[in-house]
Parts: sequence; C-alpha cells; structure tokens
Amino acid sequence: MDKISGQKSAVQYLYPPIDPFDQRMMEMPGGHTIYVEQCGNPHGIPVIVLHGGPGGGCSPTMRRYFDPSVYRVVLFDQRGCGRSRPHASVENNTTWDLVADIERIREAVGVDKFIVFGGSWGATLALIYSETHPEHVRQIVLRGVFLMMQRELDWFYRGGAGQFWPETWAEFVKLVPESERDDFISAYHKRLFSGNHQQETLYGKAWSSWENALASVYSNGRSGDALGEYARAFARLENHYFVHGGFLESDGQILSNVDRISHIPGVIVQGRYDMICPPKSAYDLAQAWPNAELRMVRNAGHALSEPGISAELVRAMDQIAEDCT
Repeated sequence: MDKISGQKSAVQYLYPPIDPFDQRMMEMPGGHTIYVEQCGNPHGIPVIVLHGGPGGGCSPTMRRYFDPSVYRVVLFDQRGCGRSRPHASVENNTTWDLVADIERIREAVGVDKFIVFGGSWGATLALIYSETHPEHVRQIVLRGVFLMMQRELDWFYRGGAGQFWPETWAEFVKLVPESERDDFISAYHKRLFSGNHQQETLYGKAWSSWENALASVYSNGRSGDALGEYARAFARLENHYFVHGGFLESDGQILSNVDRISHIPGVIVQGRYDMICPPKSAYDLAQAWPNAELRMVRNAGHALSEPGISAELVRAMDQIAEDCT
C-alpha cells in the first residue's frame, strides 16, 4: 500500500521477501491438485497460512509477516483457486474438503502442531480446522474475523454495508433484475454458474469489485477492473460457499464449538472500521474464547495490507517467536 494521507506504507512493517525452499503440487481426493509451498527456516516454528475468499489464493506478500529465521511457513492455494487445479471448480469443494486438505498437508510436511494464521475466510477456516483438530494446533492468529453467520452475509449482501457506500452498492445491484433483489447471493449464483463464460466473468467482476472496493479504510469506493479469470474464480468459489452456508450444520456453529479451542492461545487482530467483516464477530469470539486476546486496530479496515493491521500482525508473530525461544 502506498502512503495515503500521511499514513505509513504497510511494507514498512513487513519482513524482507523470502523465497520458498519447497514448492509442490499435491494430489487430493475428488480430482483436485493443490499448490503448496514452504519458506523461512526449515527447522523453525511451523505456521500454516490460510488465505481469504474463499478463492483468494496465497501470494508472496503473505510470507512477509514472519521472521524467516524463526518460522517455517507453509502456504497453499485452496481448491479451485490460485495455482491449484481445476481452476474455479466447485466440485468436491467444501469446507470439510479444505479441513481434510490441511491435515494431508500437515502430514506431508511432517508437522505435529501448527500455529494457524488466517484472515477473513482464512480466519473462518482456521477456527473450523482448529475446532476439528485441536490436538494439532499450538496457537491461532486471526485477522478480520468472519464466523460464516447469516447476519454477516445479510450485512454485506442485503444492503447494510451499502448504507455507507450507496454509489458502490448501486453498481453491484444494477446487474440484477428488480424481481430478484431480495436475495443477491442467489441472483448472482444463477449468473456465476450459467455456463456462459462471458456472463460468468461479467458477474464475477461485479461481485469481486463490490468486495474489493470496501477492503481498505482509505477506499474511495472504487476498486479498479479486476482481472477476468481471477474475478470469475474468486466470485464463483465465494458464492458457492455462501449459498451453502459454509457447509456448516448450523448458523453460529463456530461460536457454539469454541470450547474445543478454549485451551489454545489466540490473537485476534480486527480493524475498527472493517466494512466487510464488522467487529461484532471478533468481539463475540473473544468473549467466548478465554485464551484469546482481541487487538482492535483504530483507523483500520479489512485489508491485510492496512498499515495498522500489518503492524499488529507482525508484532503478534514476533511476540510469539520471543515466547517460544
């Protein structure tokens, strides 16, 4: 992020770029091949990074929150996105497939316990994985908490956030006939899975632009034109998960099962003005999780690249490293 209104660039808080020492494609059940990489210290503290979306993919920038002399960092592109194949596929692509993939990756790289690090949808997946396999989690670090609850989807796709960004919301809304505007997730689903590649790309760009435009607290309401294939994959995967309620058994399941991770230390980094994942979810999670520390970052929104968010995440990982040495 460039300097905006006198704010520091987020890059100033990050560690220098590090190259992977291991990159591989892993065959998974259900016809998927997953991209996995490791970087940092091969003998360091293991941490697995879970990207957002669903459908966002991992990037080199995500390696830079960790001291490369201390951490062994594992990143991967979840099913259907990034370098994983088949691209944009929702077949055999559920939360529980991803949880199983994390377990297969953990076994493949020979790790008993991870620090689990995730933001936005990555925070959702981090919590679900940790509640499913607490015996393999040593610590949890979250950013921009999303609990996969209906109230969160209603906020973002039924006009809540649109009250703050009416001109941007109008761009998202205008592609949907008035008769279908009571359920934008379903309306977009119909077009994102129409089988017409051009239409899917058009609606994928609109879906992605609505979210990207609200990611930063410094946003002017415009996100630029997203790359077509990236936007199509991102939108299809995200919409697929939202249509199915994250494949959870009940609304609020993550909070209901938080006792399973009550003994695991956690850090929750949350932007005070997060328009995509409002702070209420981070607060509720921290209230239910006695071993978690909530760090509310003022003058910050949702994006991983926000200066305050980046600084707090680096600080959290440095503190954990210090405690472990």
